[in-house]
Order: sequence, then structure tokens, then C-alpha cells
Amino acid sequence: MVRIKLSRILGELRITQAELSRLTGIRKNTISNYYNEWADRISLEHLDRICEALGCDITDILVYEPNEIKKTGRNLIIEQHGNRKKIIE
Repeated sequence: MVRIKLSRILGELRITQAELSRLTGIRKNTISNYYNEWADRISLEHLDRICEALGCDITDILVYEPNEIKKTGRNLIIEQHGNRKKIIE
């Protein structure tokens, strides 16, 4: 899975979510979604602004950690009506 490490970076730099919102022009709710890792997708424009404001690299924000249960190959998850339920046997 891809993890968003924004909370760690903001903690290290002692920057609040509100301050990052002001620096980047990204809505507070969006910053909160990234901070709490609730986001399903991240805008490339937002990544660019966050990296610029924090003086960091994308790899400081996004980290890939292998899934405990694979989601590809034999374990491919098929989305039905927006819900991930059916597993191909």
C-alpha cells in the first residue's frame, strides 16, 4: 500500500495543518485527509505545492509498503458498484 507520511513531516517541522494550508493554498479539509491518510488519491499539483512549501521530496511524503494480502494476480479484487467485494478464485 502507499502511505502518506505528511503527519510525520509536519510534526518534525512543527508546522500545523492550518499553516500548511495557508502556505500552499490547499483547502484545510484536503490537508486533513492527507494528514490522516484518508485520501484515495492525491493531486500532483498538491504534491508539488506541499514539497515546495516544506522543502522536501515526494519520497519524503509517499512511501510504498507491500500489502499483507496481495491485491493482484489470483487475489485480484473486482470492483462492483464501487464496492470491492468479489475475489476471483
